[in-house]
Amino acid sequence: MEEIDYDEYCDPANPRKIKYDDILAASRRIVGAVVRTPCTKANMSEKLGMDLYLKQEFMHYTGCFKERGVRNALSMLSDDQKRYGVVTSTTGNHGIAMSYHASQLGIPCCVVAPTHTPLSKMNRCEKLGAKVILHGSNYADATLHAMTIRKDKRMTYINGYDHPNVIEGQGTAGIEIIEQVPAVDAIIVPCGGGSLLSGIAIAAKHLKPDTEIYGVETDRTCSMVEALRKNERVRLNIDSTIADSLAINIVGVNTFHSLKGLVDKMVVVKEDWVARAIMHIVEEERFVVEGGGAVAIAAIMAGLFPNLKGKKVVCLLSGGNIETTILARALERGMAAEGRLVKFKVTVSDKPGGMAELCSYLAGIGVMLRDCVPERAWVKGDVFSVEMKVIVETRGWDHTKELIELIKKHYKEYFFQDMRDNADKNMSARRGPCLAPNPVCMQK
Repeated sequence: MEEIDYDEYCDPANPRKIKYDDILAASRRIVGAVVRTPCTKANMSEKLGMDLYLKQEFMHYTGCFKERGVRNALSMLSDDQKRYGVVTSTTGNHGIAMSYHASQLGIPCCVVAPTHTPLSKMNRCEKLGAKVILHGSNYADATLHAMTIRKDKRMTYINGYDHPNVIEGQGTAGIEIIEQVPAVDAIIVPCGGGSLLSGIAIAAKHLKPDTEIYGVETDRTCSMVEALRKNERVRLNIDSTIADSLAINIVGVNTFHSLKGLVDKMVVVKEDWVARAIMHIVEEERFVVEGGGAVAIAAIMAGLFPNLKGKKVVCLLSGGNIETTILARALERGMAAEGRLVKFKVTVSDKPGGMAELCSYLAGIGVMLRDCVPERAWVKGDVFSVEMKVIVETRGWDHTKELIELIKKHYKEYFFQDMRDNADKNMSARRGPCLAPNPVCMQK
């Protein structure tokens, strides 16, 4: 008997090689149904030392690149398959895209997601017409349940990151990039299951073979890097991550085999850098992107691409479906990492005017008070003293140093939380395996 979790389109014993002609056909198939997203020069170009362009995949109706592959896969279904409907497993974005396009085409749709998936994403799937089921603690559990439904209901299961038609659809972004930035030197792509990276690599290398292709994962979602390092698909335990759209436990069968020889290098970036990248994209580009969509910019900021200085580079901003609470946390983490949000304790006089004096000192140098909590019960010694737990906002590290000198000058007891002369030196990142047969990308 056929195993419940067997997928004929993603068979480890028979991986499928995606061809450029299939991606070209997909690009024609989805015209009018999927947005051709802008690819414009970034305001951050000069600061980052390169001619940087941003492919704005968050501009799709559902806020993510997933629409490309979903629309192509649904368009390829037979009449019987369309009648019985489709089922899929998702961490959010693929399910939203599937719900929307299945509804547009009149195809019944069921979406299965892990129980910890943000409710806002699942509510959106329901509003778009899909039946939503929350099952299991991770993506693998949700996938097995979706496969069970497929067998019971005779529905078609569409793997969101490894179905051949999905990879072909994602590759259409690569065709657009070459058309929009013909002289591009390098393309940097977020990697979860690998469909976007594989599809773009196939298309871009066919149209402009000298284009360098890089994949980026975070240190908590690096399933593709580990698979390439061991030369086999391995299951990675993924807990909480700011890049939830990249949280795929095991990479695709077809993507793993397709990107070899096409992707020049995989890199891994720490998630603190992702928070900083989200903040800078909001402030300097006026775009709101999710963690998975910001990893390409994060890798550049972390210094992982010194070889690209002065070159023409395209970064994929793959999605913008970030919850407001996570966005707020990311912005604060980013500010703290750059010395713009500072936490410290200082003991001041508990007599009238003591706290006002502290506020006056802060205002005098332009520091903004964000939070202030007095603590009296556990202060040792003088009963007329109070310890203030303070959070302030500064303009950056130089301004923060000015604040420290001010507090040292006027107070005897103080403590600054996790202060460093240069935070960048303490936020390391690492490169993944190089996949080029004759690597030249890192040569000076």
